[in-house]
Amino acid sequence: MPELPEVSTTVAGLKKVLPGLTITHAWTDLSQKNPIKQFKNTLKDEAFLKKFKKYTVGAKVLTVERRAKNILIHLSNKHTLLIHLKMTGHIIYGRYIFNKKTNTWSPAIDERVALHDPFNRFIHVVFSLSNGKQFVLCDARKFGKVTLISPDEHDTSIHLRGLGPEPLDADFSYKKFSEALIKKPLGNIKTVLMNQMIIAGIGNIYSDEMLWLADIHPESKPTHIPALLLKNLFTSMKKVLTKGIDFGGDSMSDYRDIDGNKGSFQNHHNVYRKTGATCSKRQCRGVILRKVINGRSAHYCNIHQKLF
Repeated sequence: MPELPEVSTTVAGLKKVLPGLTITHAWTDLSQKNPIKQFKNTLKDEAFLKKFKKYTVGAKVLTVERRAKNILIHLSNKHTLLIHLKMTGHIIYGRYIFNKKTNTWSPAIDERVALHDPFNRFIHVVFSLSNGKQFVLCDARKFGKVTLISPDEHDTSIHLRGLGPEPLDADFSYKKFSEALIKKPLGNIKTVLMNQMIIAGIGNIYSDEMLWLADIHPESKPTHIPALLLKNLFTSMKKVLTKGIDFGGDSMSDYRDIDGNKGSFQNHHNVYRKTGATCSKRQCRGVILRKVINGRSAHYCNIHQKLF
């Protein structure tokens, strides 16, 4: 699932191309007449689609921002288009052609090579723009969420309320970090870091990497971790997430940026999906192990990552 660095990379790209453009058309093949409850009031709900088009088509994009793992596209009519990429989603920008016979979209033949990457072919949501181009949601597993937030619910929307603080915000101090973790004092630190109500934006990949860097076993309990190592974790969190953004995100799976290109953080993993490898930390002769913790895979060194 795209995490904070991947969503930040996407938002940075969209900020360069979308503001000032008007949405001229919206299309999806995801809508259903009777969607399950969790898909109500999203583009997977056919009854919601009419309302969605009413408030997006004809609106101008003002700006784009990120909140947790959500992409927020603010429109001139004060509504906000919200996109959550879920497991395999990514957004691409370019010129696309619609095939009426197959009811599918594909990049124009003369578009850049990256748009023709097989990982970029699963187009399920398309927004046409006033400059003749489109931004599209590519999502192989169709788990992505696209919905609309009205002006009177920006602070109360079910899609955003209750989210924890942003880990890279300048005012997110060590004090606030430790206070956030203590809300789950006896939880596994790996799981606590990934809890979006505790800290926003961290997922499987980056939690593994920051715990490896901080010398902390993923099953350690927040209240048992020594203060010095907890401070190391705070620093490691900032360092790993910033590094993820600097490398354009992680494309070990489906993620691509808005130009259809891979990020490169996967080339710099120390622990994630390196089961059986020798630990690369200096003077450590440990081996990377994998363990399922609270239903999610955790990768860690059996020597230098201590259990507290």
